[in-house]
Amino acid sequence: MSIPTTMRALQQTSSDGPQDMRLINDAQVPSPGRGEVLIRVAAAGVNFRDVMQAHGTSPGGPEPSYVAGFEAAGEIVAVGEEVSGLRSGDHVVGVGAGAFAEYMVLPAVAVMPVPSGWTDRQALGLVVNWPTALAALVPLGRITAGQTVLIHAAAGGTGQAAVRMAKHYGATVIATASPDKHESVLALGADHVLDSRGGDLAAEVRMLNGGCGVDLVLESAGGAMFAESLAAAELVTGRVVVYGLAGGEVPITNRELVYRHQVHVVGLDIGVLMQAAPAIFGEVMGELSALIAAGVLTPVEPAVYDLADGPKALAELESRATVGKLALVP
Repeated sequence: MSIPTTMRALQQTSSDGPQDMRLINDAQVPSPGRGEVLIRVAAAGVNFRDVMQAHGTSPGGPEPSYVAGFEAAGEIVAVGEEVSGLRSGDHVVGVGAGAFAEYMVLPAVAVMPVPSGWTDRQALGLVVNWPTALAALVPLGRITAGQTVLIHAAAGGTGQAAVRMAKHYGATVIATASPDKHESVLALGADHVLDSRGGDLAAEVRMLNGGCGVDLVLESAGGAMFAESLAAAELVTGRVVVYGLAGGEVPITNRELVYRHQVHVVGLDIGVLMQAAPAIFGEVMGELSALIAAGVLTPVEPAVYDLADGPKALAELESRATVGKLALVP
C-alpha cells in the first residue's frame, strides 16, 4: 500500500476554542517509531477533552498549533520496530495524538483490535468512553445488583455506555439529560430520567429513591451540578466518581466533606488509570471484552461528520446539542 507524504488534517491554531480549528491539506504524514503503528484513519472520535484542548484548559494538553484529536480507528498501514502481534491490514482503535487527520501514529500498547463484525466507526469509544464508564461503575464505584446509580450526561458517549452497563449489573438507573434527549436515554434502559438543567436535583433523586441518597453517582457535569451530585449520594456509604467537568471547575473543601457531604469522592482519568494502575485497567478491559463477546454490549453507530466539519461537531458537543458518540470521517 502506497503511503502519501502529506495529508488532510484539522489544525488547532489557538487556545480560543474550536472556531480556530482549520482544515489543512499539506500536513506531514507521520512515521511510526519504536513501539508504534501508523493507521489510515477511518473515523476519529470526538470527546469533550477535545473541546477542553481547543480552549487550552486540558491539563497537559498540546500547545497550538497542533493536529487535533486523540482517538481514532482504522487500518494499520505501517508497523514500527519492536511491535509484536500487530501487522499491516489489522483494524484497530486506540488513543494517541493527531487523530483528526487521514493518518495517525498510535502506541501499539494503546490499541485494541476492532471486534469481529464491528466497523471501525462502531469501535470508537472502546478505549475511552466504555472503559471510563466501566471503571467508574465497577472497580471504583463498586456497583452491585439492587443498588441505585445516578448517571449524568446519560445521552453522551460515556453516559450511554454507563446506562447499559449499570442495567446489566442489576442497578436501578436514575439518569440526567436535557428534555429532548429523555426518550433516547429511556430506550437504553434507564429507569428514570431527570432534566439536567432542572432545579433541586438532589431532592428529586431522593424522592425517586424512597427518600434515600443513591449508592453511586457518575459525575461528569461539574459546575453547579457538582454540589447536587454530592447531596444526592447517600451519607457515609455513597460514592461519587468524578470523571468530567463539562460545566466548569468547582471547589470542595475539607469542611464541606466533614460537615455537609459525608461521602466518598473518587477522581477518574482513564489515561492515569492505565499508567498508574495497570492491573485494574487490565481487569476493566478484560471485563469489557467479555461483555462484548457475550453480546451484552453491542455496536452503536456514531453520529458522523466530515473531517472539515470538525469545528461544528466540537461546538455542538460543547453546547450539549448532541446525542451519543460523535465521529469525524476523513
